[in-house]
Amino acid sequence: MSDLYDTDILIWSERQADLLRQHAAAARENDAIDWPNIIEEIEDVGRNQLHSVESLLVQALRHILKAEAWPLSLDVPAWRADAIDFRQQAARRFTPSMRRKIDLEHLYRQAVRALPETIDGVPPLAVPETCPATLNDLLDDGP
Repeated sequence: MSDLYDTDILIWSERQADLLRQHAAAARENDAIDWPNIIEEIEDVGRNQLHSVESLLVQALRHILKAEAWPLSLDVPAWRADAIDFRQQAARRFTPSMRRKIDLEHLYRQAVRALPETIDGVPPLAVPETCPATLNDLLDDGP
């Protein structure tokens, strides 16, 4: 089971929480153990990892969008470098079971909403209404 911990923390935490729930029901005689909070903490391990990946993807998308919306800005190289860094961090934390929980269009909308109205007094060029990248694209090691 520890292999699963190393390869897919989200599934590991969900399974451990389920097992603890089953055992907690049978082991109520030991009131010293705070089963509900232990179970919640175990589940949080996977959820926190998922939220971390989602947050990193939003940051990557936001920087990609800034580079597209303000292509003449002197900050474009830094934005592109930051986007690569965020994507690589997300890829390192990503586990296969997260794929079924990540709503890329929702993350893309968050990134679009986080764009500033202007940068250095310049309004943005139009950005696509839907995410032009796939999850695989964003998690790919390349730029």
